[in-house]
Amino acid sequence: MHQQWIVLHLLRALLVGLRRDAFGVDQEFHSEQTLVLIDGGPVNDASTPGGGFNFARLDTENIERIEILKGPQSVLWGSDAIGGVVSIATKRPGSDLGGSVFGEVGSFETFRGGAAIEAGGKSGDFRIGAVAVSSDGISKADEDNGNGEEDAFDSVTLSAKGGLNLPADVRLDADILWTDATAEFDSFVFGDQGNVGDGDEASESEELVANATLRAPLLNGRLQNVVLVGYSDIDRQNLLNGAPSFGAEGERTILRYQGTVEVNSWNTIAFGAERDETSVDGEDITIDGFFALYELKPLSSLTLTGGLRLDDHETFGSETTGRLAAAYNPTETVTVRANWGQGFKAPTLFQLSGGGFVAPNPDLQPETSEGYDVGAEWRRNDGTAFVGVTLFNQDIENLINFTTEGYRNVRLAETSGIEAMAGYQLTSWFTIQGNYTFLDADDGNGNELPRLPEHTGEVRASLNPEGPLSGAVIVRYNGEEMNTDGTTLDGWTRVDVTARYAVNDSVELFGRVENLIDEDYQQILGYGTPGLSGSVGLRLTY
Repeated sequence: MHQQWIVLHLLRALLVGLRRDAFGVDQEFHSEQTLVLIDGGPVNDASTPGGGFNFARLDTENIERIEILKGPQSVLWGSDAIGGVVSIATKRPGSDLGGSVFGEVGSFETFRGGAAIEAGGKSGDFRIGAVAVSSDGISKADEDNGNGEEDAFDSVTLSAKGGLNLPADVRLDADILWTDATAEFDSFVFGDQGNVGDGDEASESEELVANATLRAPLLNGRLQNVVLVGYSDIDRQNLLNGAPSFGAEGERTILRYQGTVEVNSWNTIAFGAERDETSVDGEDITIDGFFALYELKPLSSLTLTGGLRLDDHETFGSETTGRLAAAYNPTETVTVRANWGQGFKAPTLFQLSGGGFVAPNPDLQPETSEGYDVGAEWRRNDGTAFVGVTLFNQDIENLINFTTEGYRNVRLAETSGIEAMAGYQLTSWFTIQGNYTFLDADDGNGNELPRLPEHTGEVRASLNPEGPLSGAVIVRYNGEEMNTDGTTLDGWTRVDVTARYAVNDSVELFGRVENLIDEDYQQILGYGTPGLSGSVGLRLTY
């Protein structure tokens, strides 16, 4: 279960949670500037004001890995990727017949359970899984402010993934992820801390993500061709005191081709085209994109990359973005790298229409970004130690914000800082790793941006001795940060513990303790967080 904690907090490091005003309008620029992919297909919610993605409904049981690309990534991934990309890959089927069943109980009357079955052979493979979660939860509005109403969460997730191995090394893959969830939340209460207090509100959502991918090598494998057809749909309905208060349905369809040709050992070229169509309640927008990247290896230790992309938006016309990157290995244990990139994000359909609350703004323009990073990493030959440091800078212009006059390009975000990481394997069974980030973020006029702490860090001690028992202790620090009202939110430190015990090859006990020291803190002004809590579970594999 520690995997779920790691994933969620890794995403928290990149995507600070959104706060919404009384109309449900995004007030910060964080996750809506990040493109989220599931098995290669974009899944950002087209029906939300800023087009962000809600990670709260994403269960980690069906996830195989998560890759995070920071900084502008529009050259390869187009609009929405002006701040970074989170690429999520669901679990692939195994080569034999097998499966698993698990159940977990924990604090706040929480139950989580699921099952999966998979099989594979020469002709192809498949995996089918299901997960259900039910929890009474805590009050979203901080209980310390007199809010005692619990806000429950329930969800069901079904997944299916399969592939066919065709002649000439051609592979056809398809995957489906469906989630039905209900989340209770509290209300806008003017004058309460953070303007949030107990209220009988809930959000019901049904999400579907489906992708089909064809991989076909040509020219003896020197030309790799990938064709992706992706579709995502989310139908949301908000309830107030049991009655519908707001609803929206958003769809997104992507058609994408990418070719990669290895000219020789020195030169590789990637090129492609895609069409991205989004639709909200019958209104739609199309973006056509064309891109090319060139990779040069003049030395075995040096890799240079350059790329360009042209996007044609049916409303805003053409936009060109570029990217340059270099990686150099002066020795086998040292890597030096540098990246520069540009990005753009067109206004969402919600923003273009005014959301039904205000008149549309005909002068609304896309958001743009430019950023770079420079870093170095050293690794010991035997893999028992590493140290890395990265300097970064990114500016986002024409940020779209909701004002009393509607949506306007009124904001600028300038961020710069340093990231450091290190790890050391003290013994064959004990490893300690840590990371630290210093972030300086302002609006271009020297004013600090809210909800972005200057100092964050994490230390993880992993224990994996011979035998059935293993575990980890994670200490996370989040420094003080400014609230949207100009006040300061206190920093906090929390400790989490995870453990697993392998009874045999087929039976595993697992558990976790969160907030071991019972830290009383807020991540967003007015919103509470759980105190000391935990869960235990049992997993059977066959």
